[in-house]
Order: sequence, then structure tokens, then C-alpha cells
Amino acid sequence: MPEDQELIKEILNGSQAAMEVLTRKYYKPIYAFVYRKVGDRELAYDFTQEIFIKMMQRLDSFSNKGSFQSWLYSIAVNHCRDYWRSLEYKNTSKQAELVETIKSEGNTVPYIFERKETREQVKQAINSLPDIQKEAVILKYYHDMKIQEIADVTNANLSTVKSRLKQGLGKLAAILERGEEYAKKTNRK
Repeated sequence: MPEDQELIKEILNGSQAAMEVLTRKYYKPIYAFVYRKVGDRELAYDFTQEIFIKMMQRLDSFSNKGSFQSWLYSIAVNHCRDYWRSLEYKNTSKQAELVETIKSEGNTVPYIFERKETREQVKQAINSLPDIQKEAVILKYYHDMKIQEIADVTNANLSTVKSRLKQGLGKLAAILERGEEYAKKTNRK
């Protein structure tokens, strides 16, 4: 598969095929990120379409200083943030729960993602995090981004991202632990 830089040059020169290749390469990961953020399949689909439209409109402003992937995730993060700030979100009911499966990849994911919690409990726990912590956790553990990439995407410094991850994981652990205690008390396990 051609490198992103090559595809971008071809797109800027009018290549429809290069645009399709670049879109196919990133569509699923961007959709998955947006879906985990908004919790609604249809809304995530619409947002993903809008994000790729923004990408195409702004492609000539992409500088080769960072990775294209980080630049595209920045657009996605900002698009979701704009939605949360919008009147439309404020007028909708509670955010729908995440429905994606949490993937465990051996020792690369903290223990709370490896535990045998039901997906529903983990989704509810992630959904209960403050948005900035939820965003950092999703980018790190669902999209395997490095802390520096998350900092670039969210326009935060490294220590802030580390703090958000640490606090978010701590809250997740506490929430999931409370759920286990409740389940033991009510013999639900």
C-alpha cells in the first residue's frame, strides 16, 4: 500500500483513486473512535462522513511535520468536541452506551481491560469518565496510540495526557471494583 505522503500528493493532483485508497485505509479506525466517543451507530456514521469531508477540504493545509494519522485523528477529536459543545447535543437525551468490544492484547493493556468483566460493565464505566479522560483512554487502548500521539491529537502536553490516563484508569478500576462487590453481595457472579 502506498505511503500516506504519496497518496496525499496524488490527491492534491486530482487522483480520485488515491483518495479512495486513503479513505479506505482510515475509515474503520476513525469510525470506531467516533462510535466509542458518541455511542450511537448512526451518529458515528454521519460524523465519520463529515470528518472525511473535512479532511478532503483541509488536505492542502496538512504539513508533513507529523503523521497523517495523527492529523486525521485531530480532526475527529475536534469534530466530536464540537458536537458535545453544540446545542444539538444539549437537546438530546443521555449519551448512548458504547457497544464496541474491548480488545485485550496480552500484557499491553492494563489489567482492567483484561478482567472478565462483562462488556456492558466496562462500557458503562468508560462512559462515566469525564470526556477528556475517556478520550485519552479510547485513543490509547482502543487505537494503540502512543502518549505523544495522543498529546498531538488532543492538543495537550505529555504530562497532561499521562495524568488523564492515570486518573481515567484509576476511576475505571474503582468503578469496576464497586461493580464486582455489588455482584458478590447480590450473588450475580
